[in-house]
Amino acid sequence: MQKNGLTVLIVSEGDGQSLMAGSLLEKSCTEVVYANNGEDALRKMRKNNFDLVFTELNLGGQFNGIELLEQIKINFNQVEVVIVAACPTIDACKQAIRGGAYDFLCRPIQKEQIEDILGKLSRKFSLTEDSPAVKVSVRPKNRKSADEANIFFEGVRGKSPSMKHIYKIINKVSPTDISVLINGESGTGKELVARAIHLNSNRKSNIFRPVNCAGLSETLLESELFGHAKGAFTGAATDRKGLFEIADHGTLFLDEIGDMPLPMQAKLLRVLEDGIVLPVGANKPVRVDVRIISATNCDLTKMVEEKKFRQDLYFRIKGVSLTLPPLRSRREDMPELVYYFLEQTCLDLGIEIKNISERAMAALVNYNWPGNIRQLCNTIRMMVVISDTDMIDTCDLPPEIYNLPQLGQGPAQTEENPSLAGKPLEMIEKEAIMGTLNMVDGNREKAAKILGIGSRTLYRKLKDYEEA
Repeated sequence: MQKNGLTVLIVSEGDGQSLMAGSLLEKSCTEVVYANNGEDALRKMRKNNFDLVFTELNLGGQFNGIELLEQIKINFNQVEVVIVAACPTIDACKQAIRGGAYDFLCRPIQKEQIEDILGKLSRKFSLTEDSPAVKVSVRPKNRKSADEANIFFEGVRGKSPSMKHIYKIINKVSPTDISVLINGESGTGKELVARAIHLNSNRKSNIFRPVNCAGLSETLLESELFGHAKGAFTGAATDRKGLFEIADHGTLFLDEIGDMPLPMQAKLLRVLEDGIVLPVGANKPVRVDVRIISATNCDLTKMVEEKKFRQDLYFRIKGVSLTLPPLRSRREDMPELVYYFLEQTCLDLGIEIKNISERAMAALVNYNWPGNIRQLCNTIRMMVVISDTDMIDTCDLPPEIYNLPQLGQGPAQTEENPSLAGKPLEMIEKEAIMGTLNMVDGNREKAAKILGIGSRTLYRKLKDYEEA
């Protein structure tokens, strides 16, 4: 049998053979190592590189399987973990999946389950010739510590040349403190990339804090970033730390920085140059050490020319610049993304994993996705909820995706399905909400899940529509 290149650690109080057919793993994988408990497992992981860990849920010693999973995700976040139990509870399964487990298996384990896991991980780790490159390997010949282990960018997926280039940039900038500017259309995954940079940096044990610069007024943004002293303004009943101080020795992600007001740009530049924050209404400055990652869907160079964005701030945040490609320009990544979101949605909603038909996949691949990754994720979530079978088909697709004159030509712009261009956002939102309610026969709970909003938010909006 051809080896798949995976290195596996089996954690079991016994010899591991009773856990999940260890002999099969030994035949399939390049290396299989056994550990008796959680402490033994962590010791061996510090000395060796592993791609996959199989662990019993119930272990003797300091850690059970869930606690071992937590330690692995903190110290070896690139390693996938499968938890095995004889009589698992629903709570234990949910806790494992939320903690980042790759899978949760119940005894007796079937040979097909093992083969399926190994096959998927072989493709994901780019250990077969036709697999997508979603893992960047960093295996120095003279490795000095476990911190130099393989780097995996959780949630950032794709095999296209443009994504491979993104992985290389992330890999190079992560260990440094250089500022990074992420460009890209809305929904392309800019925060995911920023988080990946942080999690693979020397600051990973400290805070990663995102802030939306477009969602706050100038006064609120200043208070949010720099903090304020008691009595600085109406409502400031106590001293409050700003995000710069909270994220000290960590990473601050400034999303939509192109929408930051000009006066705030000047104040931000001063902090970035001096490393000193002065809370609103305070006299005592605070020194901070924060890495800045910024993101925008605007053309900042054009905004600089139009005097809408400070040139000095632009060069200060643009230490290294990368541009995330829109989803329509990397269609070869679509199947992998679809299956990823499909699995994650089913696990999140607590239902059996569903499959997708070839016709439905073809429609998804050929759609232009103006909302990019975010739109795809929400679409998959909607389809999982409304599908009545274990196979998602074209009947479960939104009309704007499947009712196309020709695949790849964008949504049909008819009287029944007009273009959204030129419509007020409030009208688009209302049409989306009312259309979803009609689709689910007025079931508000199901509509809220599909729309990705809370039930209270949906009720409030419906009440606003009634009063309008």
